[in-house]
Order: sequence, then C-alpha cells, then structure tokens
Amino acid sequence: MSQETLVKRQFGHRARLALSPAGVVKTDDQAHAARTLWNLLHAWWQMMPKQERTLANADAAIRQAREDIGFLAVLPAQAAQAVLKTYFRAWKNCWDGRAAAPNFKGRFRTVMSVDIPQGRDLNIVRVHRRWGQVNIPKVGRVRFRWTKDLPVGKRAGADNRITGARLIKDVLGWHIAFRVQSLEPRPDPHQGPDVGIDVGVTVPIALSDGETYEHGEWLTEKEQARLLHLEQSAARRKRHRKPGERTSRRLHRTYDQIAGLRAKAKRRALDWQHQTTTAIARTYGTVVVEALTITNMVKSAKGTVEEPGKNVARKSGLNRSISQEAWGRTVTMLTYKSAQLGGSLVKVPAPGTSRRCSACGVTTPGSRESQAVFVCKNPDCGWSGNADHNAARNVLHLYRMGLALIPAAGRAVVRRAKRVKPAAAR
Repeated sequence: MSQETLVKRQFGHRARLALSPAGVVKTDDQAHAARTLWNLLHAWWQMMPKQERTLANADAAIRQAREDIGFLAVLPAQAAQAVLKTYFRAWKNCWDGRAAAPNFKGRFRTVMSVDIPQGRDLNIVRVHRRWGQVNIPKVGRVRFRWTKDLPVGKRAGADNRITGARLIKDVLGWHIAFRVQSLEPRPDPHQGPDVGIDVGVTVPIALSDGETYEHGEWLTEKEQARLLHLEQSAARRKRHRKPGERTSRRLHRTYDQIAGLRAKAKRRALDWQHQTTTAIARTYGTVVVEALTITNMVKSAKGTVEEPGKNVARKSGLNRSISQEAWGRTVTMLTYKSAQLGGSLVKVPAPGTSRRCSACGVTTPGSRESQAVFVCKNPDCGWSGNADHNAARNVLHLYRMGLALIPAAGRAVVRRAKRVKPAAAR
C-alpha cells in the first residue's frame, strides 16, 4: 500500500485502573503536586516582567521549586515538564483566541490528573483477555481493564505506537487515557446523501429528511428521587454547619453519592451521543449544522441592579437544558467521525433558520405557532409541518446555496479582537 493511501491518525483510549489503596494514595499525591506546581507557575508568571517570561526561566523556576518544596518531589520530573508545556500552551491558546486565560486551580473544583509524556515508560503487557499491566512512574506496575487492542509488543512500530498517557480521576476512581498514533488507510469519499441537522432541547437532533433522534431522562425515577433526597440532605447539613467548621465525613460521603449519580447520567448521555453520531456519520456523506455561539446562548438574564432582567428563572432553566444537551460535543463527535468515514461536516449561518419556510423561502411573522408546529403564513404557500424538520431543511438549503462557513469544524468560542491584548501579557 502506497504512502499516499495512508493517513496518520491520533486518538485516545481510556481504561479503568485497578490501583491498590497504597497506589491510590501515591497517585493522589502526584495529582496534588501537579496542581500545586501549576499554581506556583501561574504565580511566577504574574510576578515576572514580560521580557523574562521565557520557557528557560520557567524551567529553572520549576527545578528550584522541586528542590525547595519537599512534597513536589513525588511528581516525576517528566510529569513536571508536562505541566510547564501545558501552561505555556494554555497562554498560546488564549492569545490566539481559542480559550480564556489560564488561572489558578482550586483543590475541589479541578480534575485530578497526572501526565506521562513518554510512551516507552509505560511498558504495557497484556496479562489475559480482560486485563493488562502498565508501569506508572513512582507507583509501580498496575493492572487496567483491557477493552481495546493496543499497539504493544509485536504490533507496535514507528507508525503504530502509544506516544504517552494521562492519569485522570473521576467518581469511579483512577483511569488511564492512552495517546495512540496509528497509520491507517485513507478512507474513500463517502457516497451518502447530504443532510441538514437542527439541534434543540425538546427534540435533541432533527434531520432534514424527517428523521429525529430523541432520548428520555438520563436517570430513572428512582434514581432522580434518590438524587433529590441526597441534594436536600447535603443542603440541610451545610446550612446547620457552623462558620469555619470542617466538613464532616458524612457530608463528604453524601457529596460522593451525588457525584456518582451525576456521573452515571453523564455516561449514559455520552453513550447516546456516540451511538447517534456514529449512525449519522455512517449514513450521510455531508453533514450540515448551524454555527451556533453556544457561550452567548447560555448567558444569564439576571441583568444588573439598575436594569434587572426579565424571566430570569425561565432563562436559567433554558440555559441548563442547553448545557445538558451538549450541542458542541455532538458537533465535535460528528466532525471527527465523518472525517474517519470519508465524509465532511459543514457549518452554515444560524440566523433565520427556524423562522423561514423551507417550501417557499419566505420569512413571515408568526409562522412558527409553537415549539413543534410550523405553519407558513404566506398566502401563496400555506405549508405546514414539524418546526424542527423545517429548520433542518433550511440548514441544508443554506449549504446548497453556497453559504458554508470556513473553517467548517471546531468549537464555538468567543474570540478577542486582534487589537486587544490580554492584560496578563503586558
């Protein structure tokens, strides 16, 4: 097979670790050391003059901190270098307008993680069908769930290998996310039809050909009742706690149970999104979506003291529903899955797609009678149908009229004007 027919692909694979109690303590210590190192690096950045904020000076500061602060020594040297590179990359993303400025990481609101930059340090071995073993620096050999074949041993090579990993802790415990690089055949162009997609809250995904993808509640009635009981119990205990009093173990245990139920709901939502986006990417050659600025759509409506907002509670509920549907994550999944199967994803301007009649092309006030019903008020048309289906047809129409946006894929972010520089960089 020629080199032109091959394409290099990088993806991640996450597996659950089976750490011993002592291993959990060591890994927790490494994660806290990595978070502390990030905060020290951020404080150093703010104190130093602009001309002295160089990678070499930051590296020297990190080495000195590891010598002066004893508990930072539990973090491997390569993991400390990874913190440094990630911090500088965060500032670059900020200056390019792709993300907000980096900030201090709190103890309880930060995802605990440790990076293992070098894949050769892992020494992965498959024990049997369900389990493998991996070497974690300063922790030792640890078993992990083998759910996908990895390029290790004779299967590994220059083009198919594991380049590194990252340890991540969530409600279920510690996981390891392998970074895999592979060389795969370039997919043939997808011969499927074009489709427009309209995303919503009541109907999560509506296609221009009339197909819809819906889901129910992520938690059962019993689980929802359990979650409500735990949240009320936590709020009651927190309300009766004296100022300055430490959180009790019972309250911490309640918080853990709440986090467990919310994590279960998120896993079910992710599973539904993966199955839905895979089915769409396999069926259609070109997927057309709206270029939504989701960060602006979920802004609060409370206003200011001088000019208070209206329908604040209703807008808060809408913002919560939009965030739960995770439209941006759906678009991200469709982007890479379509590319892997030879298709493409295109974005078109969003304004007017829900008010325009897809049959006659006229926008008439009052045509959208309700969330689900669209009746064209144009006397020469009178078309009626599902409102989400009508919006999806308008999305596809914009693409066929040549109104696609470039670049087509990516996460919607608020970009800073070119002439404005971040205050922290001055």
